[in-house]
Amino acid sequence: MLRHYHDYQSGFKNWNQRSHAKNWLLYPQNLGSHLSIDETSLSHGELYTILTNKAAKGGKGSIVAVVAGTKAEKVIEVLRKIPESQRKKVKEITLDMAGNMELIAKRCFPKATRVTDRFHVQKLAAEALQEMRVKHRWDALDAENEAIEHAKSTSTDYQPELLSNGDTIKQLLARSRYVLYKKQKDWTENQKQRAILLFERYADLKKAYELTMSLSHIFEHTNDKLYGLARLAKWHEKVRQSGFKAFNTVARSIQNHYETILNYFDNRSTNASAESFNAKIKAFRSQFRGVRNIEFFLYRLTQLYA
Repeated sequence: MLRHYHDYQSGFKNWNQRSHAKNWLLYPQNLGSHLSIDETSLSHGELYTILTNKAAKGGKGSIVAVVAGTKAEKVIEVLRKIPESQRKKVKEITLDMAGNMELIAKRCFPKATRVTDRFHVQKLAAEALQEMRVKHRWDALDAENEAIEHAKSTSTDYQPELLSNGDTIKQLLARSRYVLYKKQKDWTENQKQRAILLFERYADLKKAYELTMSLSHIFEHTNDKLYGLARLAKWHEKVRQSGFKAFNTVARSIQNHYETILNYFDNRSTNASAESFNAKIKAFRSQFRGVRNIEFFLYRLTQLYA
């Protein structure tokens, strides 16, 4: 039944893009003034670069191009099949901080304003905070192993320190993962208690958490590009004063992309539409119970979204 649908009913055999579907798909008619570009995995970690039209809002007409891989040169070659006069009509394109995406957007859409997605910037800070938490957790595990070995060598019982909420130190650090992702106003009572214990013992995590939340606050409560620049500069100075290596890396990344990051404050555009579309692809893939035939999967996908 499925084979009959695949071979005869679906129209797959007569698909005009079938000959090159594994390498690239192009729908110039879906090109709009505001685009998103991102990468996604279809099967077994194989990455594809997908360009989408924001005006379609994740529905029919969303897909502009799908290109196998993430090499800038290859994606540029495919997108340049669209006439330059059409590509010059693109006003804005949102993207992440990857250098290849920046190059693709710059070369293919020269008139478009490039906007680095604020959520990718915030994610870097969140990951820097989690990196510090994980380091403390490994240190706690080492300390616990040493204490256990010492207890064995002295023929004594090892009793881990229990905190007021019932956590051991290593449990506190492990269970604080989601606490550090959330804003303080969204903490549950248990998370509030855990945060107090965590920040009392690890002042650096408290400072790093404040840096992460203050960066989010800048993007959420700033509507002017000049104010945005000033506030990011102040944030950068706080990072420098903190001496946190992981956050210095984040600050340097922001500096290297500050022009396209600041463009966010013009229209508050993000790459959320691309992330949402990636989620739709994953949901579609789960309905297929994986991707056995990439060409047919892409055909079905484009029938829905191109």
